[in-house]
Amino acid sequence: MSTTSAPGTDARPAEVPDYPMPRAAGCPFDPPPGLYALQAQSPISRVRLWDGSTPWLITRYEDMRTLLGDPRISADSTHPHYPYQGPGQKERRTQSRAFIAMDDPEHARLRRMVTAAFSIKRVEALRPAIQKIVDGLIDAMLAGPKPVDLVQAFALPLPSLVICRLLGVPYADHDFFQANSKMLIKRTTTPEEARAATQRLIDYLDRLIGDKLAHPAGDLLSTLAERVRIGELSRREAVDTGMLLLIAGHETTANMIALGTLALLQHPDQIAQLRDSGDPRLVASAVEELLRYLTIVHSGRRRVALEDIEIGGRTIRAGDGVILTNDIGNRDPAGFPDPDRLDIGRNPRHHVAFGFGVHQCLGQPLARVELQVAYSTLYRRIPALQPAVDLDEIPFKHDGLVYGVYELPITW
Repeated sequence: MSTTSAPGTDARPAEVPDYPMPRAAGCPFDPPPGLYALQAQSPISRVRLWDGSTPWLITRYEDMRTLLGDPRISADSTHPHYPYQGPGQKERRTQSRAFIAMDDPEHARLRRMVTAAFSIKRVEALRPAIQKIVDGLIDAMLAGPKPVDLVQAFALPLPSLVICRLLGVPYADHDFFQANSKMLIKRTTTPEEARAATQRLIDYLDRLIGDKLAHPAGDLLSTLAERVRIGELSRREAVDTGMLLLIAGHETTANMIALGTLALLQHPDQIAQLRDSGDPRLVASAVEELLRYLTIVHSGRRRVALEDIEIGGRTIRAGDGVILTNDIGNRDPAGFPDPDRLDIGRNPRHHVAFGFGVHQCLGQPLARVELQVAYSTLYRRIPALQPAVDLDEIPFKHDGLVYGVYELPITW
């Protein structure tokens, strides 16, 4: 394969595999076999995307950390060779671009506006409220009929209620923003669908920002509105930031709760340890291990090289697209011994499920607390929890940018 071809192209296309790759039948928790093969044999290699472009795919853990920490690697989605996940995602970025798709200094300027709300101290202060939400949702499940869909009854409402409280978004609107969010994180969404969903969310959040300008409250959208009022943010920047936090604040955690529960149920010894221990250190370790093992943002971190970069015996040229596949990176035996084994006691805090470097996930403290409370409470209060259907009957999100299950029928 050529290392000197024009950005985003390859001189010998027959040798370039398609990406994303299919998972093996019966192995829904593991990365695709093709990624394992590339990691072992050609860890920095070209792949072909939906639009025919051939960015570099990075599959080894250390290479990912190196590149994600390199200022010559850009997150700017306006770059002509940015490797978009699909046509819908490309269309969305023409309408709304938040700071995760920018480079410094704009990235840092906008991110600083909301960093304090996601500090460890602020998030820990939310733990009692999160516990109350969790207990209330479990109470409702226990009082209702069986089986029940864990996604709709627990996994999705929990982070949605929390992010609505934090942002100041009415939870009564959850059907609206969940439906539009779901449209935007599907790889198969068309440009027309993405354009319509994005515009609906823009209009919705713009109205909320307007409400907060007129009637400020003690929430994050009010903080953004105040920045608009004093001229530190444009109203559109506030809207785009609010949209990012609303979508990311419920979709990722919801999928981790449901998929993590299903993975644990397939490992009875592991869920028994978590259920019976009561040790908050084991709970924290279990959260990190499930984040590593599942890595639900499974379409890779998307970047573009700003300069020529030598790494792993390859030359990534200026302008080349780069995809850092953190799902297979978190299964790299060089970073994690026996990486395909789920071991909730290993506490792999150095995983790359939240990314690495200046763009690592802003909301990770909140996600950790939500997952710790959810996992430590659900299995203790419903010790006989089990899937109500066989594993091969559960619909997995193979078409999503965030991996998970569309539904998870459970009983006890």
